[in-house]
Amino acid sequence: MNAAALLLHPPPPIPRTLTNPFQPTTSSAQKALTFPLLMSSYRPSLSARPDFRIKADDGDADGGGADDYDMDEEEELEEVDNKKDYDVEYEPVLAGSSIASGDDDIAVVQSKSFMSTKGWDSEMIVDYRINEDEFHKLCLFDCDFFIRKPPDPDNDVYDFREMYVTPPDTDIYAIPKVLAPMPQKYIRCAMSDYGIYNVTEPPIDAPRDPMYKSDREVYKVFLTKHYRNRRLGDPDFVLDFEEIYVIDSRTKSITRAKVVVTVPGGKKRDRKKDLLVVRDNGNSFKIILSSERDDPTTVIQKEEWETSRQDMERHLRKLRDFSVSNWF
Repeated sequence: MNAAALLLHPPPPIPRTLTNPFQPTTSSAQKALTFPLLMSSYRPSLSARPDFRIKADDGDADGGGADDYDMDEEEELEEVDNKKDYDVEYEPVLAGSSIASGDDDIAVVQSKSFMSTKGWDSEMIVDYRINEDEFHKLCLFDCDFFIRKPPDPDNDVYDFREMYVTPPDTDIYAIPKVLAPMPQKYIRCAMSDYGIYNVTEPPIDAPRDPMYKSDREVYKVFLTKHYRNRRLGDPDFVLDFEEIYVIDSRTKSITRAKVVVTVPGGKKRDRKKDLLVVRDNGNSFKIILSSERDDPTTVIQKEEWETSRQDMERHLRKLRDFSVSNWF
């Protein structure tokens, strides 16, 4: 957040000689007030990268134990390479070609308007405008997020090397906060969002107004990578739930989600059986087997039980002389 500092100078001394009051005078003390822009001290560090490899957690699995799998030397080398720049084995396909060949590599297309925002200060307002047609525009409740869009017939390729954020429906572009290392190559992603519906009821004194008004308020956007960058129409297409990028509307930032894997089989498992569970307002991610999925009624009952138990505990706390009861 930018702050403004007000610099005030002491008034000039009163001259002893009389001067014409109608004659304009100049003084070095009469200076314009300056408002220097205090830049944020945050700079995304790309040298010391944290370890974002997905690991199974024994204590976070509901049913069945988490699977700790060992990697051989070939997989370990591949994992180190993924850790460095999230490189995977793509199969080449020319960008702009509607027919896929044997592989799915995304050819790099040079753009004259490309401006790498890597290493720039976050929340710094740039002094130029962008062509929004060359970007993916993600509309959130508090901001609009722009990510470079390379030309592709599927319109699902993202270039995270150039990103901007603006207030809703404005053209004041700034550099967003990057809280995790971003991929330095083109990747295909599927977009989903997390939000609520804000339902407005009509006022009592205006019965002729519309009955109800529903507005969709998006607070987070999830970009899930296509496994091995395969196209949507590929017969082996599946999403890679281990690599999810989260865009937060409130903090105007982008990061990579920390996903807990509880599915056995390791990296060579059949990913078509994976099921992603998102909890805690879009902050908790877990991969489970699709066979362990609970029906909606069970999920609602669990949530209502937790809420009712907390309400009852809050009520009983007023009637006793100790803080926590053990009747549950």
